[in-house]
Amino acid sequence: MSSSQAATGARGAEAALPGPCAHDVHWAGERRSAVGVAFLLFTALFAVDAGFGSLDVPRGVLWTGLADLLSVVLLPSRVSVRPGLLSARGLLVTHTVRADSLASARWPDGVAPRMVLRDTEGSQVEIDPTVLVRNPAMWHLLDTGSRSSLRRDTLLRGATVLRRLAQRIDRETAHTVFKVSGSR
Repeated sequence: MSSSQAATGARGAEAALPGPCAHDVHWAGERRSAVGVAFLLFTALFAVDAGFGSLDVPRGVLWTGLADLLSVVLLPSRVSVRPGLLSARGLLVTHTVRADSLASARWPDGVAPRMVLRDTEGSQVEIDPTVLVRNPAMWHLLDTGSRSSLRRDTLLRGATVLRRLAQRIDRETAHTVFKVSGSR
């Protein structure tokens, strides 16, 4: 199956599944932060160049391009979950996996925490697990789908990763409850 067929299949699956859709409620703030950091860099570079009297059109274009590049690099994927599907929309591409037919879940070591989910159709999504920690509705829908994958015996690798994430979410939830109730 080609990548365009996989993308079409994922879009078709997304349109076919009814039910609630949960989005990352913190995404807009992260987008504002990415654009704000890029704007601060642009302003600082522009001001320093203007202060030294070396600002001209090519340098202005260079600073604008550098700030735009930084905002693109910092822009987080927009993650959403609906019954049976998890999607991560980047700047140009949307990746979607069937949560109810997951084949593997990995949490590779690295500087940035990332969780890689792959379904039985070969589609793959890479997300920051803190998105699920911060959004209980998204985690609930993904957890329901992953339990379906376990029942169907399609999740061959990664049940431990999902269990570890569930424990982390439970800890964070308990901590929040204690904090709100004033017990801590």
